[in-house]
Amino acid sequence: MASGIFAVLDDIAVLMDDVAVASKIATKKTAGILGDDLAVNADKATGFVSSRELPVLWAITKGSFINKLIIVPVALLLNYFLPIAVKIILIIGGLYLAYEGIEKIIHWIFQKKHEHTLEKAESSVEAEELEKSKIKSAVSTDFILSVEIVIIALGSVLDRSLMVQILTVAVVSIIATVGVYGLVALIVRMDDFGYKLIKTSRGKGILRHVGRGLVMALPVVIRILGVVGTIALILVAGGIFKHNIDYFHDFLPNIPSLLSDAILGILGGLISFGIFSGIQKVWKLRNH
Repeated sequence: MASGIFAVLDDIAVLMDDVAVASKIATKKTAGILGDDLAVNADKATGFVSSRELPVLWAITKGSFINKLIIVPVALLLNYFLPIAVKIILIIGGLYLAYEGIEKIIHWIFQKKHEHTLEKAESSVEAEELEKSKIKSAVSTDFILSVEIVIIALGSVLDRSLMVQILTVAVVSIIATVGVYGLVALIVRMDDFGYKLIKTSRGKGILRHVGRGLVMALPVVIRILGVVGTIALILVAGGIFKHNIDYFHDFLPNIPSLLSDAILGILGGLISFGIFSGIQKVWKLRNH
């Protein structure tokens, strides 16, 4: 009896060791996407009044967990029964990311003067609607990036047992959500921490300078993350097109891979933006 228990424990230990090694490899392979995920979601989690930042971030985090709960089992099942479906889903997701990136650039160029933020909302009703819209957009984008993360993690352990695959993808998914949104929470609360340091220092010493530095740095960090997040959307989309559409595997081989990803992402974004804008115009005409 005792020997049987020890044998089971030994099997579990071996399994956990395999999962730890596989998770380390999978996390390294998804590091680039995780960086993009951080930049994109930090941008989407900002622009709210201070009292709403953490509640909104928690709402997005819950949405991210739900995304993973949906994506992980579906990805495992599709990869086993219908691998081509995973590729099609990735391409559709890439078009969505490219559209979001191009839409942000076009909005910044042509509508910057008319931009509405949650902090400048004219009423509590308008603020609530804008908040819900931004949360929905953040969760939708997280869904696409989560698909990419899960698929890359799964692809790194295809030669392992099914149990190792399941546990590895689950571990990477948890790391992605907790790690990314934990860092986003730290970023969006930089100014509050800075104010607390200033208050603690009573206007003197190094704490005052550190606090002021954090307060002054937050708007700069947010603007940088906004730009990085937009670029990340386009680059991730271009990478999806290149790796999942055979025709683009060797797209512009004589230029850096990052640049070819950007070109593909921009082209995909312009096409999807044009199609979506056309559909919107037709829909408006039909309803008038």
